[in-house]
Order: sequence, then C-alpha cells, then structure tokens
Amino acid sequence: MEPDRANLRLIRAGALSEPAASAAGPTAASAPCSPVRLDAVRLLSLDAHGRVLDWMSWQDATCLYARGAVAWTLGDPCLTVRGGICRVSGQRSRMELHPIIAARGHARPSALDPTPALTNAALFARDQHLCLYCGRDYPRQHLTRDHVKPLSQGGRDTWENVVAACFHCNSRKGGRTPQQASMPLLAVPYRPSWVEHLILSNRNILADQMAFLKNHLPKRRRQ
Repeated sequence: MEPDRANLRLIRAGALSEPAASAAGPTAASAPCSPVRLDAVRLLSLDAHGRVLDWMSWQDATCLYARGAVAWTLGDPCLTVRGGICRVSGQRSRMELHPIIAARGHARPSALDPTPALTNAALFARDQHLCLYCGRDYPRQHLTRDHVKPLSQGGRDTWENVVAACFHCNSRKGGRTPQQASMPLLAVPYRPSWVEHLILSNRNILADQMAFLKNHLPKRRRQ
C-alpha cells in the first residue's frame, strides 16, 4: 500500500493559542504540497459515540476501512491509499481516508479522557515554549522542568507543580519557591485535558481535526 496526498490543510500546533493555518491545495501524487512527511500526518480516532480517543497512523486507519470497522467519518478525504491490482478487472484498488474516523464498537471507560503523560515535550508545549519566570521564548533544548514547590520542600512531580523555565531562571530560583525567590510565575500550571494533550502532542494537525478538537476543549479555558 502507498498513500497519495489529497487536500492537506495543516495546522501548526504545539500550543493552545490561535494556530495559523498553512493551506495546501490539491496536487499530483508526485508533486510535494507540503514539507510535512506523509507518515507524520495522523488521523483522529473516535469511538462510535464521537468521543475522542487518540491519533492513529494512515496504516492503522486503512486496516479499519478494510475490515469494515468504520462507523462514520468527518471532513473531506485527505489521503488516498492505493493497493494491489485486481487479477480479474485489472483495476488497482483505491481507498480514500478521512481526517476524522469513528470506529464501530465502544471504547473501554479507561480509554476515555486518560491522564496525559507528563513529559518535557508536553510540558514545554503546554507553556508555549516560554519561560514562565522571565517570559522569554526559548527553543526546546534551552528549557528545563522547574518544580514550583521544590522536591526538597515536599513538592511533587505533577502537572500542577511544574513549569517550563530557562536555565538561567531555574538556576536563579534554585531550591526555593517563587515567593521565596521573589520570582512570581507568569501563569498558573495546570493539568491539560486529554483533548488539550492531543493538540499539544501533534505538530501536523489538519484543519478539520483542529476545528473538531477545539469544540471539545474544556468550556472554561485555563489561562
């Protein structure tokens, strides 16, 4: 199997601020329409009730289509998968994949809205790659994970107690709290919802997917 590009309108994610869309119109399979590799494009998986599950590869999506396990889809087809040639008809098989795919059956309760894993990549994305002490924007390699209440003072390694900090601010703060170091935080750390986590974890979100996910964000947006 091999995929072709269709209409890939990408949203550069990695932050929950208003994204800028990068439009890519229809192109031939041999002509590049986006600098993003096709294998980097993920399709959004839902259960039959429309509850958000996770990202999946085009290969996994193709298996769902082939097994007749797709309940419904949203959005215009974004990838075309071409398979083998039928010995009888001489026609090559063709399958169009949609950006949002609901699978038949019901998801296990434990699979719905799980707790996002706390990783540095997810943390820096949550804080939009800003140091939450000096407010400056830094590349990932220049950021660190700072514990607001230091571990030495009984703080925990949880979403609500960690922020992105540059090396200088982390070193200056040391083993003190922001109050003790006279370094007020610019934002309150929070635990992202699963939908927020999906937005933060994918840098190549299609426009239809972003619109769907934004409608499922928590009603009260955290600042």
